[in-house]
Amino acid sequence: MSKATLTISSKNYSSWSLRGWLLAKFAGLDFDEVVVGPDDASARAEILLLSSSILVPCLRHDGATIWDTLAIAEYLAETFPQAGLLPGDRIARAHCRSISGEIHSGFTTLRASLPVNLKGHFPGFKVWTRAQADIDRIWAIWRDCLDKSGGPFLFGQQRGMADAMYAPVVTRFVTYDVKLEPRLKAYADLIMAMPEMQEWIASAKAEPEEIEELEVEY
Repeated sequence: MSKATLTISSKNYSSWSLRGWLLAKFAGLDFDEVVVGPDDASARAEILLLSSSILVPCLRHDGATIWDTLAIAEYLAETFPQAGLLPGDRIARAHCRSISGEIHSGFTTLRASLPVNLKGHFPGFKVWTRAQADIDRIWAIWRDCLDKSGGPFLFGQQRGMADAMYAPVVTRFVTYDVKLEPRLKAYADLIMAMPEMQEWIASAKAEPEEIEELEVEY
């Protein structure tokens, strides 16, 4: 069996690539990275948020090719059940899938107003009212998950699918100086401190600046 590959785009700007990469790391999958440049049409579309379901990230493993981030999550949960990407409890599992689907298909105003930029930091950033509504909803999701599971991750002691799906949101809060209440800040700090996140961020900061301008289409 050939080694798995994960095709990703910019580590500084790509929220979807980060999700796919974290999911593969959480699953314990041994894989090679294939990085496509911003001149690649599919990669650029992904970075510019034109769609959540393009050809990047793309996982190739044991004959399977999976190019949608939520599909990658489900594939890895099925293939590596011991990794615990999904909660063991049926009701918690349904909840996890629901909030993962919500971030996959929603929060378009937040994505457009606060694009992922791991090199950037904007203290005192003025959040647009409609983006604040998305932020409020994310806070409600996190509170609900932490209340039900007891934390420290969204579904308990084990990091999983939902944590990978919401990790780029955590980076947005850091980049744009979004203030969090202590409990949510503790969760955000936990995500940022994960060795995998630290590895990704270090690579993002070392990435050459090849994208002159991010023009988001609504």
